[in-house]
Amino acid sequence: MSSGSGPEAAAIQVLTRAVQLDTEKKFAEALACYEQGIRLLLQAAKEVKDETKRNHFRKKTEEYLARAEAMKEAVNKIRTLGRTHKQIQIEDNSTGHSYESIFGPLIDKTLSSVVVEDAYIRYTHQIYNFLQFCELLVHKAECLRSICLQTTRDPNPAEHKTQHQRLEEIGASLAKHNVKLSIEYSDSIHDREIRFDNGWIIKIGRGLDYFKRPESKFSIGWSNHHFRKCHQTTVDIFHQQTVR
Repeated sequence: MSSGSGPEAAAIQVLTRAVQLDTEKKFAEALACYEQGIRLLLQAAKEVKDETKRNHFRKKTEEYLARAEAMKEAVNKIRTLGRTHKQIQIEDNSTGHSYESIFGPLIDKTLSSVVVEDAYIRYTHQIYNFLQFCELLVHKAECLRSICLQTTRDPNPAEHKTQHQRLEEIGASLAKHNVKLSIEYSDSIHDREIRFDNGWIIKIGRGLDYFKRPESKFSIGWSNHHFRKCHQTTVDIFHQQTVR
């Protein structure tokens, strides 16, 4: 958007601020600036006589409107879910606690980066769990650009090689969806925490590995974790605005 005077100059100033607040994940403030900037931009479009410039303003207005809707969704989600600590108790042998049900409500168009801190993404079933979590993110977070996995190495050198190869395969697959996977190994990781850059923090006692082994590979619950029995664990969900 080119510089100008009057409503156009004011729109540029306000929308520049909106984008900055958006980047800083200050959704409520960003939404207010987007709405003000869009009003100014519409006013500028009415006053300009050049049709090419008017069409440019209309196109930019549509782009900012789409982003404002994403901000509104994020703000409403925070209000709906509550800004206070939410706790989910998963009982032993209970079902209906898929990644979709736990993480799905926290994923929106503002989510672009995820950090998974889990010491035990080593064995085959744990790596498959991580893969399914990645699939959910790719499916629902349309602006997702990066996932960082922080975990420990398998103490057996041969098994660590297999662990790393499998995780790199997931990374190669994610890259085809324009998502970068970074893997960080550390022997000092003990916490199990998942951080979304839209502000949500999820702590699960057992990390991603809270599902029990299915009865067989041909039983309901093998591929759809909604039907999979769970180990007893606790899920704590916070928003950064409540933990600062």
